Amino acid sequence: MAMQLPAAGTSGHKDNPAAGPLDMAALLTAAYDLGDMINQSADAADYLYWKAQLAQDEEAQALIRRFRKAKERFEECSRFGRFHPDYHEAKREAAELQRQLDECVSVRRFKAAEQAVDDMLHEIAVLLARAVSDDIKVPGSGSVQGGCGSGSCSGGCASCG
Repeated sequence: MAMQLPAAGTSGHKDNPAAGPLDMAALLTAAYDLGDMINQSADAADYLYWKAQLAQDEEAQALIRRFRKAKERFEECSRFGRFHPDYHEAKREAAELQRQLDECVSVRRFKAAEQAVDDMLHEIAVLLARAVSDDIKVPGSGSVQGGCGSGSCSGGCASCG
């Protein structure tokens, strides 16, 4: 079931606000159809696969737990700055665990799949915004912090938080 978005400039509301009332039921149906198409995409399937692989990777999960603790320790030391007696050691430990996470295959593949989904969602957001107006601001892609250890997986992704 292919859903077509109107091209920029073809929406009655963009060029002619008096074109008529908005059919919310049709809009919601199209939104659900778009969501279904996204969920059925290869990028979404790849993301779900690597999310499951990461959740089953005991070595990666142990690294994630260790990284979380190291990150919390570093954040606590950071409140006092470089003058905290453990600041440099906490920073070094967090950086080393981050490096180990970045070398883990399941973490790398999960991050790549997560970024692909984020890029796809950003492209869709741009298309939707441009269908309404060229003046609508769309936040830049890259809102995902990078998965395990770089932000989203230190509590934000399902496999880590």
